[in-house]
Amino acid sequence: MSQSERAEAFRALHEGEPFVIPNPWDAGSAKTMASLGFKALATTSAGMAFTLGRLDGDVTLDELTEHVRFIAEAADLPVSVDLENGYGHEPEDAARAITAVAEAGAVGGSIEDWDREGAIYELERAAERIAAAREAADALDFPFTLTGRAENIFRGVGDLDDTIARLQAYEKAGADVLYAPRLRTVDEVRAVCEAVSKPVNVLARADLSAAEIFDAGAQRISVGAWFFWVAVAAMVEAAEAARDSGDFSRLAVRVHADEWLG
Repeated sequence: MSQSERAEAFRALHEGEPFVIPNPWDAGSAKTMASLGFKALATTSAGMAFTLGRLDGDVTLDELTEHVRFIAEAADLPVSVDLENGYGHEPEDAARAITAVAEAGAVGGSIEDWDREGAIYELERAAERIAAAREAADALDFPFTLTGRAENIFRGVGDLDDTIARLQAYEKAGADVLYAPRLRTVDEVRAVCEAVSKPVNVLARADLSAAEIFDAGAQRISVGAWFFWVAVAAMVEAAEAARDSGDFSRLAVRVHADEWLG
């Protein structure tokens, strides 16, 4: 598909049946997820940082852009990008980030309202950053799907009313999708979905099924870095067994690289 076709396909997914969007961390995982039948992909900032031996938030926009290029070239699917806070505090930083990843092949992306110094942006300023991202997205020659992301629950500020107020402001500022990572219950998901008119993305939880989340009104479920951490945890478990007791039994797994990457 051309980038415009990917963009139209991604937009259509938000108007059809609810869907799961997985988060690859490199080209191989992107190809694997595409081969498994997923309809779109989203990057994970934590997973991508780990591949560089860094913590989440320690990646530059230039490094992310190159990463997006690899993901977009690896799988013939729409790609949405975790843009963190837009790699800068100013509205023009958020706009620049949108343009950069679009040029690398992305057709969607999220801007969050938390900076790397640990502060949640004041609501008016956060909305201005979404508005600037919207303006940059509208300057593209395809429909870029912009996600407005409210971080306070994810960052330990458990104020659902403030989360909803922020998502409503981001909707008014031009976000196509609303996202508050780490909603904790079906009731919280339902409250968010009923408070806004745009599609809502929900971060997957081990204690909630897709059916429960979709029944509460979500249009999209992403997994964030969880698939990546599952892979890392399995590797560490196998490595510890080999180191501590010479036990290689965990290596008895079936691999289908030719099917996933062919």
